Amino acid sequence: ANLCAGTVEVKHLGEWRPVEESDWTLKAAAVVCEHLDCGSAVSVEQRQKSLTLVWQLKPDCVQSGSALRDCVSSSLSFFVLDLTCSDSVRLLNGSSLCSGRLEVKSNQSWSSVCEADFDQQDAEVVCRELGCGPPSVLQGALYGEVEAPVWSKVLHCGGHESALLDCRSSGSARNSCSPGKAVGLTCSESVRLMGGVSPCAGILEVKLGDWKPVFVPNWSLKEAAVICEHLGCGSAVSLRMITKSLARLPTRIKPECVQSFCAVRECVTSVYS
Repeated sequence: ANLCAGTVEVKHLGEWRPVEESDWTLKAAAVVCEHLDCGSAVSVEQRQKSLTLVWQLKPDCVQSGSALRDCVSSSLSFFVLDLTCSDSVRLLNGSSLCSGRLEVKSNQSWSSVCEADFDQQDAEVVCRELGCGPPSVLQGALYGEVEAPVWSKVLHCGGHESALLDCRSSGSARNSCSPGKAVGLTCSESVRLMGGVSPCAGILEVKLGDWKPVFVPNWSLKEAAVICEHLGCGSAVSLRMITKSLARLPTRIKPECVQSFCAVRECVTSVYS
């Protein structure tokens, strides 16, 4: 069983209960992944079930390094939180969930990777595994010095694999990286516009494992401008909601979270599943 994906449950006052889904973002979910010793947060989903006793964790209370028990209250809800974390890769100290110093988990411990043992194809697999867009920057020393031990393998990814540990690897003679030579990686934002006359027009989609359309009530041209900026397009010209039957369930992006130069993916809240 994958211990890094499923319905989130918390033990409080001696009792295990599912966690209520209440506008969780990937940023808050990343803290739960950290508590589980899993990798980065890949998707949050809202699952409907019969009315049940839940623990409510306010997402804005959930902070990295803090105890989850400080955020718990009792509630009744029809909706519980399903979460997927990556189980074997994570990016640390980055400016977003899609950037940072790479660490790989093997035999229950996390290790950094040396730049000399890692290439563009390997980077493509990491970005895909984390649900991010393709790699845009591959550079050491951007995200702090190495604290973890160094991984003792050289990766030989073809670039098409869905997870880094699916790649072929061979032993490396390295047991340390020289300063600034651990892999630092920035993946591009996983947003796109589909079905328009150009890449700068169409239906907004965000990648959460799979590509999903975005439901954007209460958005203005201000939030739309941030998306245009991420896509390398010009100013936002128009924004409208359309009624459409969808093959895939939509997700939402909180408008108050979307700001210039901020990672859009961190503002995604759960979908109905």
